[in-house]
Amino acid sequence: MIYRAPIRDLAFTLTEIAGIDQLRATGAFPDYDAEVLGAVLEAAGSFSEGVLAPLNWIGDQKGSTYANGDVTAAPGFADAYRQFAQGGWTGLTASIESGGQALPKALELAAYETVHSANMAFGLCPMLSLASIEALEAHGTDSQKATYLTKLVSGEWTGAMVLTEPQAGSDLGALTTTATPNGDGTYALNGQKIYITWGDHDATDNIVHLVLARLPDAPPGPKGISLFLASKYLVKPDGTLGERNAFRPVGVEHKLGIHASPTCVMSYEGATAELVGRPNEGLSHMFVMMNAARIAVGVEGVGIAERAYQHALAYASDRRQGRSVWTGEANAPIVDHPDVRRMLSVMKAKIAAARAICLSCGVAADMARHAPEEAARRRWKGREDLFTPIAKAWSTDLGVEVASMGIQIHGGMGFIEETGAAQHYRDARIGPIYEGTNGIQAMDLVGRKLSQDGGQSARDLIADMKATLAVLPRLYSGKPVDRFANALEAVEDATLWLLDAKADAGRAADVLAAADGYLKLMGDVAGGWMLAKGALAARAILDAGEGDPAWLEGKIALYEVYAANVLGHAPSRLAAIGQGGALLERMTLDVLAG
Repeated sequence: MIYRAPIRDLAFTLTEIAGIDQLRATGAFPDYDAEVLGAVLEAAGSFSEGVLAPLNWIGDQKGSTYANGDVTAAPGFADAYRQFAQGGWTGLTASIESGGQALPKALELAAYETVHSANMAFGLCPMLSLASIEALEAHGTDSQKATYLTKLVSGEWTGAMVLTEPQAGSDLGALTTTATPNGDGTYALNGQKIYITWGDHDATDNIVHLVLARLPDAPPGPKGISLFLASKYLVKPDGTLGERNAFRPVGVEHKLGIHASPTCVMSYEGATAELVGRPNEGLSHMFVMMNAARIAVGVEGVGIAERAYQHALAYASDRRQGRSVWTGEANAPIVDHPDVRRMLSVMKAKIAAARAICLSCGVAADMARHAPEEAARRRWKGREDLFTPIAKAWSTDLGVEVASMGIQIHGGMGFIEETGAAQHYRDARIGPIYEGTNGIQAMDLVGRKLSQDGGQSARDLIADMKATLAVLPRLYSGKPVDRFANALEAVEDATLWLLDAKADAGRAADVLAAADGYLKLMGDVAGGWMLAKGALAARAILDAGEGDPAWLEGKIALYEVYAANVLGHAPSRLAAIGQGGALLERMTLDVLAG
């Protein structure tokens, strides 16, 4: 199935919903303007369509391979990566000093949506390089930046995030990999790591691993973790590559999906490493990388949903069966059946909402760094922190949901691998699991992000949504407005309930039991807010006599679809939030197993 990058949707979302143009006033992006935005999206879309999308199927079928201590990328992937690096795609947001282009984070996220849509397994490789770049820019020494950062920015080398161990998954405080001083300023790493995405491959000459490990005198738990850098090949003082470092893959996992992404088991056997940042503060340093990856994984969820939607739409337009209730045609395409069209409409609306949440998170991240006033930077940082777990969890759940609906639209053919619909579902399923499971994202939202500023960021968000609700009657009347009003009331009530419950230490179980429902509710309502803003912007463009009328009218209809099918369920989500702790306490292991 041919993939077409949704350039117009991406540009509209950035400019009319996420508000990327406000970045110009910061002065931090002198080379950014509307022309650059269009050029970057067009180029990204062209590369994704022409180079990456054709490799998606063969990557799934052939996968990466492991033999004799080395990993070989899936057929065509190494060459595609070299073209990707030559195009400068790993340096979009990196600083000019490190060889980057210093463009907005939100624009990079939009460009990478096309990459993840075209080939999710491929996109994981540069995605982790981008996260490595952010970590080294924030915490690397001048020497590390000169030696490693510039190579990551150019794409000559790739990065890998090395956290998980067999006994330490989500609980990183349990990791046991050690870092012993060598006496010359370097350290010897020993231990085994698992689930290391693109931990080894043959697409570049070197791979930079950012590894969590413990120093000999480290305190136990998460406060005793430090961050280290180890490269596959040691780097000589003149920048050339030396001998192979003492770590290696010992296998690649055989997975449900993303077969072309090598998920490695890595063994560190006295590997030479450098400390990054301060001793015993590795977890906080790594969170720079993890937060960047979490937003990126949210975009990945949007990307795979878009690919599954396009696949399903093409099939529904081509497959003929039954009579159309609208045209009366006897052998009509199944897109003319109301239930199929309902599914496609909901898919499109929720994709648009998730896209807007993720790109708005990117704009918030840019503004948190570059807004001219400290108070504004704090407010934007609160918005970024609040949106990050929502962007990651809500969007990756959406990826699975849309891919599943895509299979449903195909009917029996969706269950057959040859149609390709099943691959999207298999690939999408990892999104809610890695970079912190979606349950952990929900715990982060209610445990940290909601109350870190006394709930002010959530109150600010609700106030912004109320401002949009106040002008929505200019465009709609009746149910489209009422559903947003009721949903907004539900999310405000849930927020106040959680803030009150968190103030009582005896209600910790209630708070955690409500976390998943609250994240879903907040995502649903924030998504509706985004589409409402898009609909209002579309009407303004139409009133000015500009744009494509049919396409803009579609934006107005999209909000109505979302309001009817998503916002209408918000009160029931609220009702479930307050029931959790006591009820779950009764569901003991004996009850569950009985």
